[in-house]
Amino acid sequence: MLITERGIVPNICSYLVVKKHGRKSGSTKILAQKRDLEENSCKQEGPIFPLRVSNTILAQSAVAVLGLGFIDAGYSGDWSRIGVISKETEVLLKLAAFVVVPLCLFLIISFSKKHEA
Repeated sequence: MLITERGIVPNICSYLVVKKHGRKSGSTKILAQKRDLEENSCKQEGPIFPLRVSNTILAQSAVAVLGLGFIDAGYSGDWSRIGVISKETEVLLKLAAFVVVPLCLFLIISFSKKHEA
């Protein structure tokens, strides 16, 4: 299982303090300080967003993206139009999609059967 324990912002309770020196140059210094957790309500006991995704679903998703990538590269025509692949490579990807897509479907179904057993 994949478990995410933290959100995008690692520590919301930190803030920046600007201190000016008494010099004539007027330079400023920025210091990062941490507030006391007791005075703030930012204290958390568990993960912010408990997201649990099984490895089977991740593997099925990766295989599906692979199969869709072959279909997109072979049949859309966008990749050869912008010059990423040549027309010959696009034709080859069209032919390879006939082998890769059924193989991807077989793998997705076999992953789900292994997960059920």
